Amino acid sequence: MITGSLVALITPMAKDGKLDSVKLDELIEFHLKEGTHGIVAVGTTGESATLDYEEHANVIRQVVVTVAGRVPVIAGTGANSTHEAIDLTQRAKDAGADACLLVTPYYNKPTQEGLFQHFKAVAEAVDIPQILYNVPGRTACDMDNATTLRLSSIANIVGIKDATGDLARGKDLIEQVPAEFAVYSGDDPTAIDLILLGGKGNISVTANVAPAKTAKAAELALQGKAAEAKAVDASLLGLHKNLFLESNPIPVKWACEQLGLCDSGIRLPLTYFAESFHAPVIEAMKQAEVID
Repeated sequence: MITGSLVALITPMAKDGKLDSVKLDELIEFHLKEGTHGIVAVGTTGESATLDYEEHANVIRQVVVTVAGRVPVIAGTGANSTHEAIDLTQRAKDAGADACLLVTPYYNKPTQEGLFQHFKAVAEAVDIPQILYNVPGRTACDMDNATTLRLSSIANIVGIKDATGDLARGKDLIEQVPAEFAVYSGDDPTAIDLILLGGKGNISVTANVAPAKTAKAAELALQGKAAEAKAVDASLLGLHKNLFLESNPIPVKWACEQLGLCDSGIRLPLTYFAESFHAPVIEAMKQAEVID
């Protein structure tokens, strides 16, 4: 089972929006040095929506090669077409990913039965561990706990990233799913609390900027050391909040640029981070002690 702080990795781009493979390698080495427990490539934070199929597969392949087995690599392969999700998931398997992360189909608003059949079809088509991803705030599609529970009986569906931020709902799910099925947080502000309730880790945006502290907080929470975990997490609260002052990943890419981890490139329709929000993010970075 994959556990701990799993960074929802940004995809470095040059000023003109072209993928920056040099910075991607450097970014991976930075995370491994800082203690990140796993890397999620080409998820929402990795701008999956604006990468074409070949770019998507190439980024996954590069992350797998550079990581070289040192931590697990989870590839974002979700789509709002079942056929496309199967294709992307097969490409990730072929690239050597350890697992895939599949978001609920966005925009077309499937029924709960449609969600079940979608994820079942992908799981049956591609033999790789698969993690569901429920983020209704972005997809306009909310997968019920009951549907997740049905899917948890499929052998290679091994977990879910719950980005609802609803701890009561997360607790209810943790108590019902099989012991080998992992519930991960996808909401930095509530992640430590969810881990303390039995969650297995955090697929984190904040980890892009403060990987060492995010990893330490997750480690402590997994050990049941609530007070210590929350003390570490307290210094990250500003990042948890201010990295969402504009749509993710706009603020986090800007913060990473300030750390020298990437250039300023970001693809339309996402735009460069508004100057009026720079000060709160800088203050949060100081609070987290990633800059002076």
